[in-house]
Amino acid sequence: MIDEDQELCLCFHVTRRKVVQYIRVHRPKVVSQLSQCYGAGTGCGWCRPLLKRLMEDTDPQSVEVPDAQSYARDRARYRKT
Repeated sequence: MIDEDQELCLCFHVTRRKVVQYIRVHRPKVVSQLSQCYGAGTGCGWCRPLLKRLMEDTDPQSVEVPDAQSYARDRARYRKT
């Protein structure tokens, strides 16, 4: 089951629901434009590949996202490097 309230941008606490809604309404052309969605992708950069997948998919609702614990754990490793 998809958790619409899962945070995708952990730096700025931007949820999947916010990103998908922003994509629907504003139809960004490049992933950097998603930064206008509450700053998504402008912190550590971990979420940018996922934001790009959501933006490029014809149905962003269907894009699979790792579970919240795995996602946060992998991001913590990413930030240490």
